[in-house]
Amino acid sequence: MSLRTAAQARAELAEKGISITQWAIANKFSPNLVFEVLGGRKKCLRGQSRTIAIKLGLIEGEIVTDVANALARPASQALAA
Repeated sequence: MSLRTAAQARAELAEKGISITQWAIANKFSPNLVFEVLGGRKKCLRGQSRTIAIKLGLIEGEIVTDVANALARPASQALAA
């Protein structure tokens, strides 16, 4: 997936007729936080702001849902090591 700028993300949503608020609510995020991410007021290093940036295609990364096992290796990698 190629990364996009905040302006490109806004434009793509607009082309599809989706408001930023609609996108935020559909993805269970605070609309204010999504606007802060798109406005560059959040660093998007961790938490919901990082997840938002990944879903919008602004940064590369993995969305971790099980924080307790975030560093655990899958069984196939554990055998190779």
